[in-house]
Amino acid sequence: MTTTLLLVRHGETIDNVNRIMQGQTQGELTETGVRQASNLAESLANTHIDIYMSSDLKRAYDTCRIIAGEGRNIIRTPLLRERDWGSFTGKYIPELQGKIWPDDIETQASMEARASSFLNMLRKKYNGKTILAVGHGIINKVIQAVFYSKRMSDIPRMENAEVRTLFIE
Repeated sequence: MTTTLLLVRHGETIDNVNRIMQGQTQGELTETGVRQASNLAESLANTHIDIYMSSDLKRAYDTCRIIAGEGRNIIRTPLLRERDWGSFTGKYIPELQGKIWPDDIETQASMEARASSFLNMLRKKYNGKTILAVGHGIINKVIQAVFYSKRMSDIPRMENAEVRTLFIE
């Protein structure tokens, strides 16, 4: 049976607007981010969704809660967390250009392992279901790269509250 994954990036956050490297900080949705999530909920109103999942970070969970609506259970998982940017976390992104990456940034291999674990969990536990999963820009790119056996650079950037559909065999 085919499992349908509706992979969503969280709504706009204060740090997105201010161009701050959020990494695994909780984050807070802006009014625009709340509206983006509400608009996505409206566009998905006639879509059957069996399972709602999100990163365990606040900005993703808040987005998922708006999309899911009242009374729905949301499964939180650290597998959907954003990349750990180590000592780059909290820094102004334009000032990081050209800087040497410190050793405390989560590796590509670690993110790929998380993405593989996430996809394998969906195959094993939710076969044939439709899952809406709210994650983050980088981890969502990695999930798609692993799924399609492509490089991350080959996956287009996801906008806030954008959804991409993956059909998992």
